[in-house]
Amino acid sequence: MAGMKELANRLKELEEQLVVCIRCGMCQSVCPLFDRTRKEADVARGKLALLDGLGKNLFTDPDGVNTRLNRCLLCGSCAANCPSGVNVVEIFIKARAILAEFKGLSPAKKLIFQKMLSNPETFDQLTKWAGKFQNIFTKKDKNAQGTSCARVVSPLFGDRHFLPMSDTPFRSSSPLINTPAGKSGVKAAFFTGCIIDKLFPRIGQDVVDIFEFHGVGTYIPKGQGCCGIPALASGDMKSFEKLVEYHIELFSQEHFDYLVTACATCTSTIKKLWSSIYKGSGSKIRERVKELSSKTLDINQFLVNKVNISLSQAEDNAESGDIVTYHDPCHLKKSLGVFKEPRLLIKASGGTLVEMEGSDKCCGMGGSFNLYHYELSSEIGQIKSKNIADTNCSTVATGCPACMVQISDMLAKKNLNIKVCHPIELYAKAIRK
Repeated sequence: MAGMKELANRLKELEEQLVVCIRCGMCQSVCPLFDRTRKEADVARGKLALLDGLGKNLFTDPDGVNTRLNRCLLCGSCAANCPSGVNVVEIFIKARAILAEFKGLSPAKKLIFQKMLSNPETFDQLTKWAGKFQNIFTKKDKNAQGTSCARVVSPLFGDRHFLPMSDTPFRSSSPLINTPAGKSGVKAAFFTGCIIDKLFPRIGQDVVDIFEFHGVGTYIPKGQGCCGIPALASGDMKSFEKLVEYHIELFSQEHFDYLVTACATCTSTIKKLWSSIYKGSGSKIRERVKELSSKTLDINQFLVNKVNISLSQAEDNAESGDIVTYHDPCHLKKSLGVFKEPRLLIKASGGTLVEMEGSDKCCGMGGSFNLYHYELSSEIGQIKSKNIADTNCSTVATGCPACMVQISDMLAKKNLNIKVCHPIELYAKAIRK
C-alpha cells in the first residue's frame, strides 16, 4: 500500500483536474452506458461528483466508490464532447490507481497482471498452452465471423461467441524482423499488441506485406508484450510502469522513424497515456517515453499521411467491390482524431463504403467492462450490430481488434452473414491481386 503522504499528493493532483468540470451534463447525451441505464452514477458527471469527495470516501466507502468508478467503458465519449475540456478518461484512470493503492489489488489481479501480463515470456507461454487445449472446452460456430462457443454451459463463457486463439501467434511465426528503408525512405517499428498476436496474426502479416510493398523498412523486435492498458485500467501502476519501461528498452535497440500499431487501443495508450500517466524513477526514461509516444501512429494514419496512399488511388478503386461499412473505434476517433484515413484505405481497396448510422458510437466492448458487465456490454453491442446490418453490407471493418471481438460476438448472436475485418486486411488483399 502506498504511503498516506503519497496518496494525499495524488488526491490533490486529481482535485486540480476535477475543478474544471462545470457539471453541465453534456456527457449524458453521449455516454453509451447512461443511454442504457439512465442512472446519473453511470455518467461522467456523476462519477466526477463522487470523486470530489474521494479523500473522505476512501475511508467511509472505498468498495462503493470502486464499484461505481469501474462501471465505465473508458470510451472517451464524454471527454471528446466536453465543452470544458475535462480529460475524464485520465481522471478515472488516476482515481482507479489511487483506489488500488489504498485497497490493494485482489489476489487474482496480482496473479494476472504482476505475474503474467507484465512478464511477456511467461504470458506468451501460458496463452500458447491455452490455445492448444481450447478445443476441449469450445466448439466452432458455422458463421462468417469464425467464432466459437462453449461446449457446455459455463459462467465463464456464458452465451458468448468468442474468437478462438490462433494455433500460431504472430510473434511466434515472425519473432524478429529488421529491414532497411526502401523506396519510401521511411523505417517503421511495429508494435504488435496482444490481441493481434493471439487472435489475429493475419493482421500482423498483412502489415509486414504492406510495408514491403511500399518499401517501408520494418523493425519488429523479439519479445514484445502488452501495452499495459489492462493493468492501468485496473489501477495497477506497478505493472503498467514495468511494461512501459520494458518496451522503452526493447525499442531503443534500433533507430526508426515511427512506431506503428494496428490496434486503436494500443495506439491511444502509447501516444496519450504512456506520456501522461507514467511517472517512473528518472527523467531520462520519461524523456524516452515522450519521444516514443510522439512518433507513434495508427497504421491507417501512417499509410495515408506518411506513405502517401493517394486519394486518386482510392477514387479509381471506389465503389467497384463488395459493400463495406466502417465502425469508428472510440480510441481511434475520439482519442486520436483518426477517422478519414481508414475510410480512404477501404476505398483504395476497392470496397463500396456505406456509412452506418452511429458509426462512431461505442460498440460496448470496453476491455474489462465486457467481462464484468457483459449484459450491458451486449445491449450496447446489439445496437451496433443492427446499425451494421441495416447497411446491407457483406463486411464490417474497424481499426480496433477488441472491437472486432465484440462485433463478431454480436453478429454471431443474430446469425448474420457479415464478415468482420481490419481495413488493413482489405488493403493487403487488394495489393496482392
